[in-house]
Amino acid sequence: MTNHLSSRRRFLAGIGAAGTTALLSGCVTATSSGKSSSEGPVTLQSNLSAPQAKAAMEDLVAAYGRKGSGRASLNTVAAETFRTQLPTYLTSANPPDVLTWYPGSVAEAYAKKDLLLDLDEVWNSSPDLKRYSKALNSLCTAGSGKKVFVPATYYWWGMFYRKSNFAKWGVSEPTGWDEFLDLCETLKSKGVAPIGLGAGGGTPWVASAWFDYLNIRVNGAAYHRELLAGERRFDDPEVRRVFDRWREVLPYFDPDGTAVSFQDATTALLNGRSGMMLIGTFFADAAPRDALDDIDFFRFPVIDPKVPLAEEAPTDGYFASARTGRRDDVLDLLGYLATAEAQEIYIKGSSGTVLPCNPDAEDSGTALVRKGRKHIEEAADLTQFFNRDSSDALQPTADTALTKFIARPRDVDGILTEWQREAEKIWNA
Repeated sequence: MTNHLSSRRRFLAGIGAAGTTALLSGCVTATSSGKSSSEGPVTLQSNLSAPQAKAAMEDLVAAYGRKGSGRASLNTVAAETFRTQLPTYLTSANPPDVLTWYPGSVAEAYAKKDLLLDLDEVWNSSPDLKRYSKALNSLCTAGSGKKVFVPATYYWWGMFYRKSNFAKWGVSEPTGWDEFLDLCETLKSKGVAPIGLGAGGGTPWVASAWFDYLNIRVNGAAYHRELLAGERRFDDPEVRRVFDRWREVLPYFDPDGTAVSFQDATTALLNGRSGMMLIGTFFADAAPRDALDDIDFFRFPVIDPKVPLAEEAPTDGYFASARTGRRDDVLDLLGYLATAEAQEIYIKGSSGTVLPCNPDAEDSGTALVRKGRKHIEEAADLTQFFNRDSSDALQPTADTALTKFIARPRDVDGILTEWQREAEKIWNA
């Protein structure tokens, strides 16, 4: 289900999804029906493994337990392990009851396989969810017409940097592509790797942010969604233009960009070994709290002013296994996770760099978050992220193609031909 946003304001009123990653670990026993046991607490499987995010999820589960209506058991799994194991979780004989993940086309892919629990009842009965925006309603609805997702937070991507480092280097935020290239040249002349990446060490998907942004800046968000839905081709001339632009900036990337994870790239950014980084606000959950006031960002540079301005604003939240044996308890937990109280608990316990989906919930109110909210509101259109606008199955094709391009940019034509061939296998499956 591609995320077509008819109104950015309606979307903003109810978008949700920070990084609610929690894996409920209570031992789940299989029954003869192939469902999880009806005994014990609801199991919540979470991919929010960064220290601050994990602690925030623990606070959230504890608060739910104190309400007395039910209990939940949290199991947190390393994010990249979670990503690769998610299909196994959902198809196992004793699956976790509730899992953190993404709405839109990603959830739709699992819903089509009848792996997700129908959540219409909680959407119809929850006074909170009834007030979520039409855009969020649409994002959480499968092609069958059933609700399959409860959104919690959303966030933004941008070019992040450390304010004290920019001041030390005597540079400032660029306003366009040419100024951006000039900034890169200046940083390189000072012995700084201008752009950190972090597409190694198990996080190759980070490179997709560069493809997403260059494509929405060159060809627009509508074209981007059509491409990821298989309605365009990766070897089209329009896509080749994206890589022409990428080649202009590639000399300024950290040479270790595809060798280290985004967490290590974050450390390099904070230590001043690199100048800036295209990343989502989730990176702040792995940053020292005392560094947060020194972090700022600017919009990915506009390349063609005639192309409507779009930004990446992914939504995070929860879906549930269709094989749960604790349906009523699962719906109770999901109803709680949709409340302003729950979302504020998560925001307070984490880095506080996400925005709540519940229209009554308050964000952290920091200067960075205020700027981030304005950044999203100014966009004419919003996308999610490569796999969120396509599928988890298509993401590895991007990982392979983009890391090959970074290593061998002259081979772009062959790389795009191969990418299209591999993508067709996914779309035609």
